[in-house]
Amino acid sequence: MDRSDIIFNLAQLLGCEARKDEPLSKHTTFKIGGTADTYINVNNLGQLMSVVKECRESDVDYLVLGNGSNVLASDDGFRGVVIRLDGDFRKITLLEDGSVFCGAGATLASLCKFALNNGLTGLEFGWGIPGTVGGAVFMNAGAYGGEMKDVVYSVSHIDKNGSVGRTDRDKLALGYRTSVYRHNDCIITGVTLRMKPGNPEEIRAKMDDFLGRRSDKQPLDYPSAGSVFKRPEGAFAGALIEQCGLKGRSHGGACVSEKHAGFIINTGKATAHDVKSLIREVQTEVAEKTGYVLECELIIL
Repeated sequence: MDRSDIIFNLAQLLGCEARKDEPLSKHTTFKIGGTADTYINVNNLGQLMSVVKECRESDVDYLVLGNGSNVLASDDGFRGVVIRLDGDFRKITLLEDGSVFCGAGATLASLCKFALNNGLTGLEFGWGIPGTVGGAVFMNAGAYGGEMKDVVYSVSHIDKNGSVGRTDRDKLALGYRTSVYRHNDCIITGVTLRMKPGNPEEIRAKMDDFLGRRSDKQPLDYPSAGSVFKRPEGAFAGALIEQCGLKGRSHGGACVSEKHAGFIINTGKATAHDVKSLIREVQTEVAEKTGYVLECELIIL
């Protein structure tokens, strides 16, 4: 029995859904990626802590994967355990003081709907972002002038020693597509948000407006991982790529979108190698022709 089998058996004993040799292409919006040795859905904090503890003691690599919307998974897969936060981690609760507690595994879309239904404004920018709340905090997701840092009050987590903890707003280091959680080896388990009371009709109108803009400008009909590059200071990545005549540039099944040059799309059979090769080509040409160095926004496994 290898070490990942030990984790698999433990997960089943704990009542988790567990699968071996699970294609990561099924769990990323790019629809790309080889197999993970073990894939586990954990439903509560106890299960998560037990699985993570066993991974550490058995020296098995693990990662928590949200909706896979900002991820490029390797063609070789992941030699270890991929954990998905399910069950209790998807619950959203309105607290007595008017703030909202949301499990890290809930989708950002479900949180936006919850805010709308409770007449809370401030999260409209997130409508249409295809990630989980944990992932959105991890990278301080944002759009149309709004960011998670505008509404996040505190974040609950498990630290690298397996202890439960919390980080308050002033220590989250929420910046452009980054947070303290990119560097501290903690697993985000839940988020407390504070939003302002608003008019549901106005909230809905703003959500519809943002979603309409996404549909008009983004290639939502193809698998992708959203914007590939961070916005360079003083410019926009998509505009620079278009300026260099790279719309439609392809490598294998990966292609720079004709609709929005900031996106690389999977035209059907793209591999991670295709995407990484195309990223390098775009970075090289943009640097040579404009002087701007594009930094990749994707998390590459």
